[in-house]
Amino acid sequence: MGKTILIVEDERKMRNLLVDYLRHEGYGTIEAANGTEAMERFDPARIDLVILDIMMPFMDGFAVCKAIREKSDVLIVLLTAKSEEYDKLQGYGLGADDYVTKPFSPKVLIAKIKALFKRQDGDYGESKAAALVPGLELDPDAHEIRIDGRPVFFTRKEYELLTYLYRNPNMTLSREQILDQVWGYDYDGDIRTVDTHIKRLRQKLEHKADLIATVKGFGYKFGVKR
Repeated sequence: MGKTILIVEDERKMRNLLVDYLRHEGYGTIEAANGTEAMERFDPARIDLVILDIMMPFMDGFAVCKAIREKSDVLIVLLTAKSEEYDKLQGYGLGADDYVTKPFSPKVLIAKIKALFKRQDGDYGESKAAALVPGLELDPDAHEIRIDGRPVFFTRKEYELLTYLYRNPNMTLSREQILDQVWGYDYDGDIRTVDTHIKRLRQKLEHKADLIATVKGFGYKFGVKR
């Protein structure tokens, strides 16, 4: 079955342009002209990715991104005229997977979408639940992480980041290495998004947060006692 993409954009011409390009690539599309419509039409069982404009009436893209993340780890690409670092960091902090600044090439956006789907469909672990450390389990089949047997919600990017750290235990990884492996070599956002996601991981790992150590001036290490 093909992928379905929700386009949330208040400019009709831009929406129509995106629909044409996406359908040409074989994707199904659902449209929303503002944030309120987006939440009404968002169905995690039907939608595989959301293209989300930030500057919209009624409910802006940041609010929509936050609302979606509270109930789904669907892929989200932010689309906006804003280019300030703060806005990018805010978007990634809310759980966005990628960010495209207007004006942009539709072909570049399509390439980013394909790269996100490719990483999403990749192999991030063994086929059955595997113990990372006592009390912490990764289940790739269920796309779930459990702490002391209790499932904890992680966004897709947080899940991929934790899995990458786990698969390289006791190895110091630079921010650049993490970006290349988790976000992809074509990622053009701020490198500090790694720090933002690490912070969110630690919050969700609760009493296991100290598994992720900061290597000052370089990056991070997932420390596991052997």
